Amino acid sequence: MAGGVVITGTTDVARVEAPVTVKAYLICAFAAFGGIFFGYDTGWMGGVLAMPYFIRLYTGLGYDFDTKMPTTVDPKDFVIPSSTASLFTSILSLGTFLGALVGGDISDFIGRRPTIIGGCLVFIVGCILEIASTNQEVLFVFGRLIAGAGVGFISAVVILYMSEIAPKKVRGAMVSGYQFCITIGILLANVVVYTTQDRDDTGSYRIPIGIQFLWALILGTGLLILPESPRYFVKRGEIEKAAKALAYVRGQPVDSDYIKDELAEIVANNEFEMANIPQLSYVQSWLACLKGSLSKGDSPIRRTILGAGLQCAQQFTGINFIFYFGPPFFKQLGTIKNVFLISLITTLVNVLSTPISFFTIEKFGRRAILIIGGCGMIVCQFIIAIVGVTAGNDVPTNFPAVSAMIAFISINIAFFASTWGPTAWVVVGEIFPLPIRSRGVGISTASNWFWNTIIAVITPYLVGPDKANLGAKVFFIWGSLCIFSTLFAYFLVPELKGLSLEQADMCMAAVSPRQSAKWRPDHTFATEMHHTTEDGLAEKPLAAEAVEEKV
Repeated sequence: MAGGVVITGTTDVARVEAPVTVKAYLICAFAAFGGIFFGYDTGWMGGVLAMPYFIRLYTGLGYDFDTKMPTTVDPKDFVIPSSTASLFTSILSLGTFLGALVGGDISDFIGRRPTIIGGCLVFIVGCILEIASTNQEVLFVFGRLIAGAGVGFISAVVILYMSEIAPKKVRGAMVSGYQFCITIGILLANVVVYTTQDRDDTGSYRIPIGIQFLWALILGTGLLILPESPRYFVKRGEIEKAAKALAYVRGQPVDSDYIKDELAEIVANNEFEMANIPQLSYVQSWLACLKGSLSKGDSPIRRTILGAGLQCAQQFTGINFIFYFGPPFFKQLGTIKNVFLISLITTLVNVLSTPISFFTIEKFGRRAILIIGGCGMIVCQFIIAIVGVTAGNDVPTNFPAVSAMIAFISINIAFFASTWGPTAWVVVGEIFPLPIRSRGVGISTASNWFWNTIIAVITPYLVGPDKANLGAKVFFIWGSLCIFSTLFAYFLVPELKGLSLEQADMCMAAVSPRQSAKWRPDHTFATEMHHTTEDGLAEKPLAAEAVEEKV
C-alpha cells in the first residue's frame, strides 16, 4: 500500500477494444507531417553545397564580384571549404538539439499542439533570416540555428503527440509515418534542388529554402483543429477534457465503454506513477529521468539511456552522411555526370522502402527488424568500402566499380528506411512512463540531434578533398559503428509490439529485453488501483470511479 492505495491480485484483461477508425489514421497522418521539416532541410542543404552559384557566392571562386567577371579555377578546387560546409550543415542540428531539450517541457506547460504550432512559427523566422542572407555567413548561420530550434520543438513533440493518441494495435505503423514523411521531405528537397541547380542567381538556393514556408503553414494551421493529447489532460487532472479528446481520436461516443475502459487505464497508470514519484521541482524533475538502478527495467535512468542510446545508434548507421553530403561525395567518384540525379534516385529508394515498415513493424516487431536491418547495413557498408579500396585510384575511371558502390548505397538506404529509420522513433515514443514521458522523449530526440551535429561537423573533414579525403573508406567507419548499433538493439531494446503505453510500462519492469517478445499482460493498472476498506476488502478502482464521475 502507498498513499491509501493497495496493489491487489491480477484480473482478466481480455477487454473489447475500440475499432481503429479512419479518423484516427488521418489525425496521426497529419501529425506525422512534422517529419517533412526534418527531411526537407536534410535534403536541400546537401544539394545547395554543390551548386555553382552558391559556391561562388560563399567562396568567391570562379567569379570576381567587384568586376563582375568570371575567373579561372581548377574544378577540383571549386568546392565549399570543409570548415564552411561543416558549419552550415551542423548549425541546424545544434539548434534542433536545443529545441528538442526544451520542447518537452514546453509541451507539459501549454500542451502538445501549441508547442508544435510555436515550433512552426520559430521555424519561419529562421527561414526568413536564411533567405535574407546574401554571402553573409553570420546571418545564414544564425538563420539555420533559429530554424533548427523550431525543428527541435516539432521533432520532439510530434513523436510524443502521435504515441499518445495512436491506437495500440497500429501505433508502430502510425508513428512510422513520421519517418515516411522525413523521406518524402528529403525527396521533395532533392526534386526542388534538381530543378534549381543551374540557376545563376540567388533563386538557386532561395527557392529551396522558401518552399519550407509551405510546410510550416500546413502543419501549424492544421493543428489548430486537431485535438490535444488525452494523456496530457490526464496528467493535468482534467479528466473530462481527456474523455472528450479520447472520444474524438477514437471516433466513439464519450460515454462508451471503449472510452471509459481506455481512459480508466490511463488515469490509473498516472495515479500509480504519481504515487511512486513524489512531486518535484523543475530541476528535480529533470534529475528524475536519471534516477534508479541500471539493473532494473522500470528504472528511469535505464529508460533514458535506452531512448538516448537508440537515437545515437540510429545516427551511427551513417545514413545522414549520404543525405547531407551525397552530392559532394558522388562528385568525388568522378564518373558520375549528374550527381544531383544520383542523389534524387537514392532519395527515391528511401521513400519507397519506408512503407515496408508499416507492415513489418507490427508483424515481426520492433526488436527483430532493428537487428535484421542492422545486419543488412553492416554487409552493405563494408562492401562499399571494400570496392572503393580495391578499385583504388581507378575509381574515377572505373564505371562498374562506381555503379556497384551506388547500388549497395541504395540497398543500404533500403535496409535503413524499412527498419532503423522508423523503428527508433516508435520505440522512443513507447518506453517512458507518463510522468517523465515528455522529458524522456525530449532527451532522446535531443540525443538524435546531438549526434547528428557531431556527424555533420566531422564528416566534411573526413571526406573533404582539402582534409582527410577518405572517400569510400569512410564506409569502414560507418560499418563498424553499425555493428555497435546492432548489438545495442540485441541487448537493450525490448519488444513492445501490440501493447498499450501502459502495458509497455509493465513489460519493461517485468522482464529483460531478450524475454520481452513472449511477455503478455495479465492485469491492468485500472484493476490494480483500489480503495481499501477498514477490513482490508477491495472496493471500486480509483481510476474507474474518477472516470465515471467525469464522463
